[in-house]
Amino acid sequence: MAPPGRVVPRKLLADELRRLRSQSGKTLEDVAAELMISTSKLSRLENGQGRPQLRDVRDLIRLYGLEGTSLAEQLRSWTRAGQEKPWWTAYSREIPDELGEHVDYEAEAAVARVYTIPAIPVLLQTAEYARAYYRSTERWRSAEEIDALVELRMKRQRALTDRPGKPPLELVAVAHETTIRQLVGSPAVMREQLDHLIERSTAPHVELRIYPFTAPPLFTFTCMYAHFEFAGDLESGFVHIENHAGFRSITTADEVAEYKGHHEELRRHALTPDESRALINSVRQQHFS
Repeated sequence: MAPPGRVVPRKLLADELRRLRSQSGKTLEDVAAELMISTSKLSRLENGQGRPQLRDVRDLIRLYGLEGTSLAEQLRSWTRAGQEKPWWTAYSREIPDELGEHVDYEAEAAVARVYTIPAIPVLLQTAEYARAYYRSTERWRSAEEIDALVELRMKRQRALTDRPGKPPLELVAVAHETTIRQLVGSPAVMREQLDHLIERSTAPHVELRIYPFTAPPLFTFTCMYAHFEFAGDLESGFVHIENHAGFRSITTADEVAEYKGHHEELRRHALTPDESRALINSVRQQHFS
């Protein structure tokens, strides 16, 4: 089965279609009956699942009396974008759809707030660090599969530097102190990685803070997650929680807001960016020289 289209346009379209139906006072069953489609198909459309079809959106535009409006054109634009093949589908054999969705969020979000343990944040990893990490944690992978996964990680990092039509992704990363002390690959790999962290963390749109061993244990300090915030329309954003079993998505506004608060609490207890760079340099000198 072909992966669905780009995530964010589908979510934007879904949010607006739900709002329009609610505003009209119609039920899901009412609208489905008027369009002569199944309620399950309309439900998928209103939940951003699968690829939206222009004919269905055309019929909804007519039903809600939007023909000739700027909103109607916006709905069509989101529909067309939601049909586009995501760039990560070239790696769909190596990654689950949930990770593909995560990559789409990185490509579209204005801000990504991430917390990582025990690995360096993906968007700040070197290729050799990523390769060594995969070799150690996913030993069933072939060398070719690992090369493809490393290539994917390197392409994901373009969100920080090269996004046509959009400013670079703003990255606010909190990484547990474990991440800079855990030996991945070899001392040489770690030296390169820590040097890279120090350099990349000075970029104006990148904030890196180390959560030190001396900080108190907090509610979310044992799991990796990312909170994605979008400019304009998707006010609440999304949260992806990651563990060895995969991703868990959080989309309800209240829960998303809670995780944004959890991340801010981690950030408050973490070292400042300058203190973090000093610690990274100290660890490099003491353990990986």
